[in-house]
Amino acid sequence: MTLATMLTTMGEGMLRTCLIFVLTLVGSLPLGMIVALLRQSKSKLVSGVIKVYISIMRGTPLMLQLLAWYFGPYYLFKMQIRDWRFPAIIIGFVLNYAAYFAEIYRGGIESMPVGQYEAAQVLGYTKSQTFMRIILPQVVKRILPSVTNEVITLVKDTSLAFTLAYQEVFSIAKQISASQTSFTPFLIAGVFYFIANYVVAYGMERIEKAFDYYK
Repeated sequence: MTLATMLTTMGEGMLRTCLIFVLTLVGSLPLGMIVALLRQSKSKLVSGVIKVYISIMRGTPLMLQLLAWYFGPYYLFKMQIRDWRFPAIIIGFVLNYAAYFAEIYRGGIESMPVGQYEAAQVLGYTKSQTFMRIILPQVVKRILPSVTNEVITLVKDTSLAFTLAYQEVFSIAKQISASQTSFTPFLIAGVFYFIANYVVAYGMERIEKAFDYYK
């Protein structure tokens, strides 16, 4: 296999990796906020269920969760899983990362001074207006470094999709390396991941600068 062919094949795998990355962020970022707010619910039942969910997601390996989401429907409901591979991957990634983002959000929300809520109430703001207009912008600025770390980790974690034999860049690199008895595919995969992480880090840095007015 020529280097050009190798790059083309692995480039296609990188597109699948990027698809996992984008869909995970699109699903987990808003879901994480919902989970964070439910975690702070005054209902002990609701907050208790959310605590258990977060504990399971953070306390078990993502690889195990992916296997559970893929094979679980078959063993529990005898469901055909032939076309279930990609949905299982996305569900597994979204639910796992939503738990981590939820704890980051919660830490940011709880770090806000109580006086800001009281001042907003005096000014006639409702609870939803206070949160959306005053609290949330400041929370976003405070948690951006932590979110950036998780997003960078997500780029690398996409390689776990190989567990379900999904043809992303790492899986393809392993296959080519085995067939060609060469380490070059792993080096190329490493470059792909590095570039992706550089782009993510640069983008998040620009977002942080955009929030510099919240000081």
